[in-house]
Amino acid sequence: MFKKWMMLCITVICSVALVQSAAAASTGEEQAVANVVEELRAAMNHPGDGAALKALVMDELSYGHSNGKVQNKTEFIDALASGKSNFASIALSDQSIGIVGDTAVVRHTFVAVTSDSGKPGDVSLKILMVWKKHDGHWRLLARQAVRFNA
Repeated sequence: MFKKWMMLCITVICSVALVQSAAAASTGEEQAVANVVEELRAAMNHPGDGAALKALVMDELSYGHSNGKVQNKTEFIDALASGKSNFASIALSDQSIGIVGDTAVVRHTFVAVTSDSGKPGDVSLKILMVWKKHDGHWRLLARQAVRFNA
Protein backbone atom coordinates (compact mmCIF):
# COMPACT_ATOMS: atom_id res chain seq x y z
CA MET A 1 0.00 0.00 0.00
CA PHE A 2 2.85 2.37 0.89
CA LYS A 3 4.44 1.82 -2.55
CA LYS A 4 1.15 2.69 -4.28
CA TRP A 5 0.83 5.93 -2.30
CA MET A 6 4.44 6.77 -2.98
CA MET A 7 3.97 6.20 -6.73
CA LEU A 8 0.79 8.30 -6.68
CA CYS A 9 2.61 11.15 -4.88
CA ILE A 10 5.51 11.03 -7.33
CA THR A 11 3.10 11.05 -10.28
CA VAL A 12 1.22 14.05 -8.89
CA ILE A 13 4.44 15.95 -8.16
CA CYS A 14 5.78 15.27 -11.67
CA SER A 15 2.48 16.33 -13.24
CA VAL A 16 2.45 19.60 -11.31
CA ALA A 17 6.07 20.26 -12.28
CA LEU A 18 5.28 19.68 -15.98
CA VAL A 19 2.25 21.99 -15.88
CA GLN A 20 4.27 24.72 -14.16
CA SER A 21 7.08 24.30 -16.68
CA ALA A 22 4.64 24.63 -19.61
CA ALA A 23 3.05 27.71 -18.04
CA ALA A 24 6.46 29.30 -17.50
CA ALA A 25 7.42 28.61 -21.13
CA SER A 26 4.16 30.18 -22.30
CA THR A 27 4.77 33.24 -20.12
CA GLY A 28 8.29 33.53 -21.55
CA GLU A 29 6.98 33.47 -25.12
CA GLU A 30 4.27 36.00 -24.26
CA GLN A 31 6.97 38.29 -22.87
CA ALA A 32 9.02 37.81 -26.03
CA VAL A 33 6.01 38.84 -28.12
CA ALA A 34 5.34 41.83 -25.85
CA ASN A 35 8.98 42.86 -26.36
CA VAL A 36 8.74 42.81 -30.17
CA VAL A 37 5.45 44.72 -30.05
CA GLU A 38 7.29 47.40 -28.06
CA GLU A 39 10.20 47.32 -30.53
CA LEU A 40 7.72 47.86 -33.37
CA ARG A 41 6.07 50.77 -31.52
CA ALA A 42 9.47 52.41 -31.01
CA ALA A 43 10.52 51.80 -34.63
CA MET A 44 7.26 53.32 -35.92
CA ASN A 45 7.79 56.36 -33.69
CA HIS A 46 11.40 56.78 -34.92
CA PRO A 47 11.68 54.89 -38.23
CA GLY A 48 15.02 56.25 -39.42
CA ASP A 49 15.90 54.46 -42.66
CA GLY A 50 13.47 51.62 -41.90
CA ALA A 51 16.11 49.01 -41.00
CA ALA A 52 14.53 48.25 -37.61
CA LEU A 53 11.10 47.95 -39.22
CA LYS A 54 12.41 45.56 -41.88
CA ALA A 55 13.78 43.28 -39.17
CA LEU A 56 10.42 43.16 -37.35
CA VAL A 57 8.04 42.35 -40.21
CA MET A 58 7.69 39.42 -42.57
CA ASP A 59 8.03 39.78 -46.34
CA GLU A 60 4.38 38.70 -46.62
CA LEU A 61 3.15 41.54 -44.36
CA SER A 62 -0.46 42.67 -44.72
CA TYR A 63 -0.80 45.96 -42.80
CA GLY A 64 -4.41 47.16 -42.61
CA HIS A 65 -5.29 50.73 -41.63
CA SER A 66 -8.53 51.92 -40.06
CA ASN A 67 -9.52 53.68 -43.31
CA GLY A 68 -9.44 50.39 -45.23
CA LYS A 69 -6.05 50.91 -46.87
CA VAL A 70 -3.84 47.81 -46.85
CA GLN A 71 -0.09 48.01 -47.32
CA ASN A 72 2.54 45.40 -48.05
CA LYS A 73 5.95 45.40 -46.36
CA THR A 74 7.58 47.86 -48.76
CA GLU A 75 4.66 50.31 -48.69
CA PHE A 76 4.44 50.18 -44.88
CA ILE A 77 8.15 50.85 -44.35
CA ASP A 78 8.44 53.47 -47.11
CA ALA A 79 5.50 55.48 -45.71
CA LEU A 80 7.18 55.69 -42.30
CA ALA A 81 10.77 56.17 -43.48
CA SER A 82 9.75 58.94 -45.91
CA GLY A 83 7.74 60.82 -43.27
CA LYS A 84 4.50 60.49 -45.28
CA SER A 85 3.17 58.67 -42.21
CA ASN A 86 4.65 60.26 -39.11
CA PHE A 87 4.00 59.68 -35.41
CA ALA A 88 4.81 62.30 -32.79
CA SER A 89 3.81 59.81 -30.10
CA ILE A 90 2.31 56.33 -29.81
CA ALA A 91 0.82 54.85 -26.64
CA LEU A 92 -0.37 51.24 -26.31
CA SER A 93 -2.70 49.96 -23.59
CA ASP A 94 -5.04 47.08 -22.72
CA GLN A 95 -2.77 44.58 -24.45
CA SER A 96 -3.56 40.88 -24.59
CA ILE A 97 -1.40 38.17 -26.12
CA GLY A 98 -2.43 34.65 -27.05
CA ILE A 99 -0.03 32.11 -28.50
CA VAL A 100 -0.86 28.98 -30.48
CA GLY A 101 2.21 27.13 -31.69
CA ASP A 102 4.35 29.55 -33.69
CA THR A 103 1.59 32.16 -34.05
CA ALA A 104 0.74 34.96 -31.64
CA VAL A 105 -2.41 37.08 -31.65
CA VAL A 106 -2.00 40.49 -30.05
CA ARG A 107 -4.78 42.98 -29.36
CA HIS A 108 -4.35 46.43 -27.86
CA THR A 109 -5.55 50.01 -27.88
CA PHE A 110 -3.36 52.34 -29.92
CA VAL A 111 -3.54 56.09 -29.27
CA ALA A 112 -1.25 58.36 -31.29
CA VAL A 113 -0.50 61.92 -32.25
CA THR A 114 0.28 62.04 -35.96
CA SER A 115 1.71 64.42 -38.50
CA ASP A 116 0.99 62.66 -41.78
CA SER A 117 2.47 64.66 -44.66
CA GLY A 118 2.76 67.57 -42.21
CA LYS A 119 -0.93 67.49 -41.27
CA PRO A 120 -1.43 67.09 -37.49
CA GLY A 121 -3.95 64.60 -36.15
CA ASP A 122 -4.94 62.23 -33.37
CA VAL A 123 -5.98 58.60 -33.70
CA SER A 124 -7.58 56.16 -31.29
CA LEU A 125 -7.56 52.63 -32.65
CA LYS A 126 -8.18 49.05 -31.64
CA ILE A 127 -5.48 46.86 -33.16
CA LEU A 128 -5.30 43.18 -34.02
CA MET A 129 -1.84 41.86 -34.88
CA VAL A 130 -0.73 38.41 -35.99
CA TRP A 131 2.90 37.56 -35.24
CA LYS A 132 4.67 34.46 -36.54
CA LYS A 133 7.81 32.92 -35.12
CA HIS A 134 10.21 32.63 -38.04
CA ASP A 135 13.82 31.47 -37.74
CA GLY A 136 13.57 31.83 -33.95
CA HIS A 137 12.28 35.42 -34.05
CA TRP A 138 8.77 36.85 -33.80
CA ARG A 139 7.85 38.80 -36.97
CA LEU A 140 4.68 40.73 -37.77
CA LEU A 141 2.62 38.95 -40.44
CA ALA A 142 -0.64 40.92 -40.33
CA ARG A 143 -2.19 43.92 -38.63
CA GLN A 144 -5.68 45.43 -38.79
CA ALA A 145 -6.92 48.62 -37.14
CA VAL A 146 -10.42 49.91 -36.43
CA ARG A 147 -11.37 53.33 -35.11
CA PHE A 148 -13.25 53.87 -31.87
CA ASN A 149 -14.21 56.87 -29.76
CA ALA A 150 -11.77 57.19 -26.86
